[in-house]
Amino acid sequence: MNYKTDQEAFWAGSFGDEYILRNQSQELLASNLNFFTKALSRAGKVDSLIEFGSNVGMNVRALKLLYPHQSQFGIEINATAAEELKTFLGEKNVFNGSIFEFESDKKFDVSLIKGVLIHINPEMLQAVYQKLYDFSKKYILICEYYNPKPVEIDYRGHSGKLYKRDFCGEIMEKFSDLKLIDYGFAYKKDPAFSQDDITWFLLEKNCD
Repeated sequence: MNYKTDQEAFWAGSFGDEYILRNQSQELLASNLNFFTKALSRAGKVDSLIEFGSNVGMNVRALKLLYPHQSQFGIEINATAAEELKTFLGEKNVFNGSIFEFESDKKFDVSLIKGVLIHINPEMLQAVYQKLYDFSKKYILICEYYNPKPVEIDYRGHSGKLYKRDFCGEIMEKFSDLKLIDYGFAYKKDPAFSQDDITWFLLEKNCD
């Protein structure tokens, strides 16, 4: 597979495989259940959802507990993670490839991205914002590390692999019809439901 950025190749390879082993547990599932209960509490109908960068599906698994009848679709660049994701979502509901290459005629009630924008090459962010917007019928849920100004952070000894910025602010500047309807913060030292200092933003499209 040809990758558009070094970051894509990084996550598609052995580092992405190692990430899978670090991020599967019943504790994480419980934490995600608590997280999405709060993050989507002000959303209306969420019968369908697409996740950009699903990994093995710890987010969609939690969401399925909240919304048992929700139709779900996942995009995942790492082949090992995508194969495991297929066991939960089904073969037809998983796209194993680049976010930049994904195309579909379908739209979903919610476009979700969680802990992925921070790993996207900054020069490609506008393309991801466009995908999140295009495949959403109503809501966009962004869950990432926040910083008021763009900054690069060392990531497990690797440079050029982790960035913080105001992702929500940037996508709202790009699409004037998006409205912020809720936001919040999940603290990594929460005694019950740790979430690695993620700030989340629920945006609504003006469908009038």
